[in-house]
Amino acid sequence: MGVVLMFGSQMPVIKVGRMAGQFAKPRSYFVEEKDGVKLPRYRGDSVNGDAFDLKSRTPDPQRLLRAYSQSAATLNLLRAFASGGYAAMQRVSQWNLDFMENSKQGDRYRELAIQVDEALGRWSYSRSSHCDHYRFLDIPECLHLPFEQTLTRKDSTSGLYYDCSAHFLWVGERTRQLDGAHVEFLRGIANPIGIKVSDNMDPNELVKLINILNPDNKCGRITIITRMGAENIRVKLPDLIRAVRLAGQIVTWVTDPMHGNTIIAPNGLKTRPFDAIMAEVTAFFDVHEQEGSHPGGVHLEMTGQNVTECIGGSRTVSFNDLGSRYHTHCDPRLNASQSLELAFIIAERLRKRRIAARSTI
Repeated sequence: MGVVLMFGSQMPVIKVGRMAGQFAKPRSYFVEEKDGVKLPRYRGDSVNGDAFDLKSRTPDPQRLLRAYSQSAATLNLLRAFASGGYAAMQRVSQWNLDFMENSKQGDRYRELAIQVDEALGRWSYSRSSHCDHYRFLDIPECLHLPFEQTLTRKDSTSGLYYDCSAHFLWVGERTRQLDGAHVEFLRGIANPIGIKVSDNMDPNELVKLINILNPDNKCGRITIITRMGAENIRVKLPDLIRAVRLAGQIVTWVTDPMHGNTIIAPNGLKTRPFDAIMAEVTAFFDVHEQEGSHPGGVHLEMTGQNVTECIGGSRTVSFNDLGSRYHTHCDPRLNASQSLELAFIIAERLRKRRIAARSTI
C-alpha cells in the first residue's frame, strides 16, 4: 500500500502501524450487563479478559507483563521480515496478484501496478538496499499511563524524555482533556504526538490543546487524526482547519475513516461499510482542496488476513458473510483485498491531483 501511494503522490510515504497488540481499550461505560448480571467491561488483554465471568473480568497486573513480552516478540518478528527481503519493493506485483484476479476493477488496478513496477525499475535507488529493507514505525494510543510511564526514559545526549513503548503516540477522544493526566504526560515527552478528534471537537479547544502539547510550534510534533463519519466531515472539518491556520500552528492532517462509520449488523456484530469509509476519505481530500490545506495521511484498521469484518468492497462482503471469518475482539478491520482496493483508489486520486497541479504551473 505504501508503494502504491508513493507512486500516486510522487512523494515519500511514511508507514506507521498500530501493531504488536491493541492490549488496552478505552470504554465509554465501565460496567457490562447480561441476563441481569453486571461485571466490569473488557478493557483490553493487558487489563482483563473478554469472557463474561468474574475471574476473567477481574483486572490482573500480570497481564501487563505478558502484553509487554508479546509486543516485543511481535516487533522482533516484524523486524526480521523487514530486513530479510520479504518486504522488498520488487515484490509489489506478487503481493497484489490475488487482489487483481478477484477485483471487479482488476484490469484498471493491474495497469496501475504495472506502472508502479516500471517506475521502481527506473528509480536509481531501486537497486540499493532500500528495496530490501522496510522500516516499521509503531503507533499506539497513550492510554494505560502506568505502563507508558514505566517505559519512559531520559535521553542522555539531549536531556529530553521519550516514551520508549512506541515511536509515535496518540491521545484519544476520551483522554484529551486539557487538564487531564494523559495530556500532562504527553506534554512532557518528545515523541511525535497524534490527536484524535471527532465531530464534537470545538475549534478553540483544539487550538488550546495544540498549544499545550507543542508550545514551540515544532514541525512534525503534532498530527491531527480526524474521525467524524462520512456525513459529518464536510461540515465540521473546515472550521478546525481554519482555526488551526488562524493560530499559525504547524500540524499534519490525517483522516481516520474507520471509527466514525461503525454500525451494528442485524446479527449484532459491529461492522463498517466500505462505501462509507471511501466516502469519508473522499470528503477529507475534497475539504482540504477547498481550504487550500494539505491532506497528510490516512489511518486505517486492517489486516492481511481474509477476514469478513467490514462489509462491501469489490470482493463483496455482505451482512450474511460477517460471521464466517469475524476474528476481532476490538474493532472491525478491512481485509487485504479491501485495503489494497482503497490504496489504489487513493493513489489514483493523488495522481490526478498531481497532474492537475502540474498543468496549472
